[in-house]
Amino acid sequence: MNQPSPCHTKIEINEVAPRDGLQIEARFVPTEDKVRWIDALSTTGLRRIEATSFTSPKAIPNLRDAAEVVTGIQRREGVDITVLVPNVIGTERALACQVDEINLVMSASNSHGLANLRMTPAQSLEQFAAILDVTQGSGVFINASLSTAFGCPFEGEVPEARVLELVEQLISLGIQGITLCDTTGMANPAQVKRLCEAVLGRWPETPFTLHFHNTRGMGLANALAAWQAGITRFDASLGGLGGCPFAPGASGNVCTEDLVHMFEAMGVDTGVDLDALLEVAATLPDLIGHDVPGQVVKAGKSTRRYAMPGR
Repeated sequence: MNQPSPCHTKIEINEVAPRDGLQIEARFVPTEDKVRWIDALSTTGLRRIEATSFTSPKAIPNLRDAAEVVTGIQRREGVDITVLVPNVIGTERALACQVDEINLVMSASNSHGLANLRMTPAQSLEQFAAILDVTQGSGVFINASLSTAFGCPFEGEVPEARVLELVEQLISLGIQGITLCDTTGMANPAQVKRLCEAVLGRWPETPFTLHFHNTRGMGLANALAAWQAGITRFDASLGGLGGCPFAPGASGNVCTEDLVHMFEAMGVDTGVDLDALLEVAATLPDLIGHDVPGQVVKAGKSTRRYAMPGR
């Protein structure tokens, strides 16, 4: 089904670096530095920031300060703070910190679900039902991220019919928004366009977000294909940080500043102040102790001009 042209529709960017980016870093970023960083990000026009994950400190030590981070950041109007939660206990901790959105995660493939969450998709859905009971009446937006929606590193192809079946089950449960995740960068633009058109055609009122990895260099191309299909919400990670620690080859989320630059160069409104975002991106190497994959922060915007070389 062909979707209406999104050319005049504003793009919404969900910044995931504080969670997805930091979870696999070699060193722990101090809480006060995380808070300062998120506060800087919240001034750039980003629509949502995934600040952390309320998971077991043993599972992801880098995010062991989740409550301190969420309660320490400055809350700004128009910027939703979202967090990932793995279970009911994590949900209760997140609700106590008055987050705006809770992001649940499950896999479209059995093998990745078992490796990442120790649960099959069916078991994840059962847990989601329990989490929804806990959040009843809270007013918190509930999103579910469907990992390996475009392919599994263990099983290979994940049939589109399987993805659509799981999306239908999630919506039937009462999940309000869904993120389709290319967990290890296996997607291609034609595949992305087909799946996006399929979900938008069947569930036009559901907010769908696309989460791409640049593992094989196709992140921006896939984001463009999703936008051409009608998607207006994207996850991205400052500097291209991150990746799933339980998915081989998953390193490298789509870079936020590169994604914003692409859309802005095309005349698509992202709501983000790219110059301000680039200033924050330039602080990343000092924050995490190494260089990052982002390109625009190194090369400058396409509008950058140079002096003619001397003769």
